[in-house]
Amino acid sequence: MGKSVPTLAYGSWPSPVDAALAAAHDGRPDDVGLVGDEVWWTAPRPAEGGRRTLVRRHPDGTEEPVLPAPWNVRSRVIEYGGRPWAAHMTGTGPLVVFVNFADQRLYAYEPGGGEPRPLTPVSPVGGGLRWAEPEVRDEYGEVWCVLEEFTGDGPSDVRRVLAAVPLDGSAADDRDAVRELTGDRHRFVTGPRLSPDGRRAAWLAWDHPRMPWDGTELIVAEVGPEGTFRDARTVAGGPEESIAQADWAPDGALLYAGDRTGWWNLYRDGQPLCAREEEFGGPLWKLGQRWFAPLDSGLIAVVHGRGATALGILDPETGEVVDAAGPWTEFAGTLAAYGERVVAVGASPRSSYEVVELDARTGRARVVGAAHDDAVDPAYYPEPRIRTFTGPAGREIHAHLYPPHNPGCRAPDGELPPYVIWAHGGPTSRSPLVLDLEIAYFTSRGIGVAEVNYGGSTGYGREYRNRLREQWGVVDVEDCAAVALALAEEGTADRERLAVRGGSAGGWTAAASLATTDVYACGTVIYPILDLTGWGTGETHDFESRYLESLIGPYADVPDRYVERSPSEHADRVTVPFLLLQGLDDVICPPVQCERFLARMDGRGVPHAYLAFEGEGHGFRRAGTMVRALEAELSLYAQVFGLDPRGIPTLELAG
Repeated sequence: MGKSVPTLAYGSWPSPVDAALAAAHDGRPDDVGLVGDEVWWTAPRPAEGGRRTLVRRHPDGTEEPVLPAPWNVRSRVIEYGGRPWAAHMTGTGPLVVFVNFADQRLYAYEPGGGEPRPLTPVSPVGGGLRWAEPEVRDEYGEVWCVLEEFTGDGPSDVRRVLAAVPLDGSAADDRDAVRELTGDRHRFVTGPRLSPDGRRAAWLAWDHPRMPWDGTELIVAEVGPEGTFRDARTVAGGPEESIAQADWAPDGALLYAGDRTGWWNLYRDGQPLCAREEEFGGPLWKLGQRWFAPLDSGLIAVVHGRGATALGILDPETGEVVDAAGPWTEFAGTLAAYGERVVAVGASPRSSYEVVELDARTGRARVVGAAHDDAVDPAYYPEPRIRTFTGPAGREIHAHLYPPHNPGCRAPDGELPPYVIWAHGGPTSRSPLVLDLEIAYFTSRGIGVAEVNYGGSTGYGREYRNRLREQWGVVDVEDCAAVALALAEEGTADRERLAVRGGSAGGWTAAASLATTDVYACGTVIYPILDLTGWGTGETHDFESRYLESLIGPYADVPDRYVERSPSEHADRVTVPFLLLQGLDDVICPPVQCERFLARMDGRGVPHAYLAFEGEGHGFRRAGTMVRALEAELSLYAQVFGLDPRGIPTLELAG
């Protein structure tokens, strides 16, 4: 006879997916590249202080880190960073140029040839000198990259230009030895892409108050024999057209992804290549993201899709796209190509992100790095469902549903499970449908999760993104609530045991949901925005300092709206328990926002906890932090929903 499955209440199911396991598998490979015959990428190391290392895959398939601890390959340009490394093959092996997170200097390194040597100086002014998107230009003896230079102590005392750094180290202590390729006419720039003949350079630029997904300019300049830029001109884009990426075809044609039709589609010298109502680009949260890569054959590798992404090969002559076969249902915005080899980062609901290589000649795709390994029996993984809900005014709301799932337990007949509504960050972003052990941490214990790609999310065209214009704190809150209530009304979730959680912009949505609705019994708010007036008038970094003009409206025109929407101004409306998680080194959503909110909650008798983590910034990276945060979140739900998760430290809630 078969083994009987025990009946246990939702939230009390024993699970092998503990917080340490989820933390160990947090993050993904990124910034892929091809160096000779080798595939390289950056990889997270939660157990090593949260650093990112550079990994190389040798032709025989072995992997090894290029740099030991404590080297941390990560840029802080625009705080969210940018591509932090490049490599150039020499007669003796690869020469690597990378940004080290601790001091933000650019270093050169030859594996096996001694310690990295600095190429750029340290500046005592403000946030110093920062670099991103390095490209080795051996013909000039330089590295071309983006320079972010602080001119004062304020977060907006900053200029950004394209710059050339000498490879000989002569600028290591001399800022004047850095050659500027452009002036600082534009507030933001991406790294230059050089045409095949070396005579033209292309890059993107934009200015406040636009964000790059609102409108960017594609600029092309002539490159002189000494590596100087001249006659720079705008060839595409504008205030209402976002160019997400630009590059050159082998024949010298200019390729770019622009959304003039409402969708990021590909163009060649201004002519559409594959006009479809799907995305061939995405929001430029990091400099150097790539959704397409031209191949030597004239074909183009593309990451594309609508609500999800695939890796394909586009024939620009016919507009036909042939997708790579394989288990992956989502690809990140990082691509590299050399010859007919394409390297990408893909995942699926049954596998975490891994490095994938596609041979464009044969169509064969295979995993070549960071291969997914089932740390537990995959029977404990969640089984997601793609859902579309109806929101206010009949608008569509896209969501991913992860019901409770554990092969070793069943719930009592008639019991409905608790559900947590997850609001993603950004808010100009989306939740991808991929294996996430943080979600499995809850679903395997009997707690459902619903990721809501609320209005404003990417992947569904510009019209869907624009739903959030001046409606942040309204549309996102309404859409999350609509999904939560629909789950309760259809009998999927327990109406009395609904929670909301989110980080960054999702933390805003979670906090605003607690302050303006009675849908949720509790909430988890992670490194959030809580006070729009403070955040919009100097309490955040330069990149997002004018973001609220599109999300809320110009402060000079609608100051009352900033007050009315802010959870910190309405702490008296929050009546249910909550958990607040914050990194003390966060300059994007600084701790003062949480402290101000908590001061207004003081003495109100609402159970809550505040966990602040030293050494953490915007996005937790250290294993210990992630374990503490996950266990605290589960304890909150256990106390509010009457669950028995077993073996989880009890979170102390203050009143």
